[in-house]
Amino acid sequence: MKSVFRTLLAGAALLPLATAATAQDLPATDFNVVGSWSNLPLYQEFERKFWEETVPAESGGAINVTMTTFDQMGVAGADVYRMLGDGVFDVGMTVADYTVGDAPELEGLDVPLIAMDAGSARKMVDAAKPWVADIMRDRFNAHALAIAPYPPQIVFCNAEIASLDDLAGKKIRGSGRMTSLFLEALGAEGITLAFSEVPGALERGVIDCAVTGAGSGYASGWHESSTHLVNLPLGGWDPVVTAVNLDKWESLDPAVQAFLTEKAASEFETPAWEDADGALARDIACLTGSGECARGPAASMTLVEVSAEDQAKAVAILEDKILPDWAQRAGGDWAQRWNETVGATLGVSIAE
Repeated sequence: MKSVFRTLLAGAALLPLATAATAQDLPATDFNVVGSWSNLPLYQEFERKFWEETVPAESGGAINVTMTTFDQMGVAGADVYRMLGDGVFDVGMTVADYTVGDAPELEGLDVPLIAMDAGSARKMVDAAKPWVADIMRDRFNAHALAIAPYPPQIVFCNAEIASLDDLAGKKIRGSGRMTSLFLEALGAEGITLAFSEVPGALERGVIDCAVTGAGSGYASGWHESSTHLVNLPLGGWDPVVTAVNLDKWESLDPAVQAFLTEKAASEFETPAWEDADGALARDIACLTGSGECARGPAASMTLVEVSAEDQAKAVAILEDKILPDWAQRAGGDWAQRWNETVGATLGVSIAE
């Protein structure tokens, strides 16, 4: 596979570089890029546009990109950074939560329930960027270039749901370890299941509920197998880290590094975050029929808005159980690092 993918790209919205290069300063450079899920909006509207259109055009043709996605390659999302570090391809994108088996400390990037809107979620991610850069370098031989979100990961149920208490006793497919632990604290059973298997499992009663983004659920037809939509970011925001093989990054001309760093921040991250701010409302309209749906036929799911009491209960579980569990698994000084960055930004603390 190395012969198919062997060139790089570059960038790092995480480490400021000097002045962005103009197109005429850039040497000819080729990159093989692997994006995230091919059928979801983040790839279709932002990743592909940035790499296949913006980068070649604004580099004046100096940068050439060949792009696919990990699912089109038949590669598991959890393997993307491992393969990236080995130099199989130059740039890789996947959901950070997919890779926490290799890097449990990376799980602290996307803590559920503390960011209720896109603005708070971006503050959470921006605060985490310095230590995400360390993790990508030390664990995956990679340079972190950008972090972009999916919309909040909410709950699809093929069962009558009116509050968090109604999730007790349900079999629920989570979207990460923290989410599964939270579900267990509610008295639900966390189930591990591939994303593509969820609609059939909901229809057959193998699971009662599942967690994903509203837009992802609509695009993948989850509304055809579920009836109720619980509007709580129980699965966080599933940030996708874009990273570059470190050996390739360090071999790049500084002008290419500067160009990609600046463009990734201004023309990939920022538009993706701005879109996420309104995406949930648009996607809920498509799933419930409560408004115009520009993406296709509207469904008729029942929307469940969580009460202030349920939100307070959820945050208490997070602080008392979920975050301490993560800090213990991450080990070292990760509780302190998290408290000084994400925790200080959003007013949440892990007891050390």
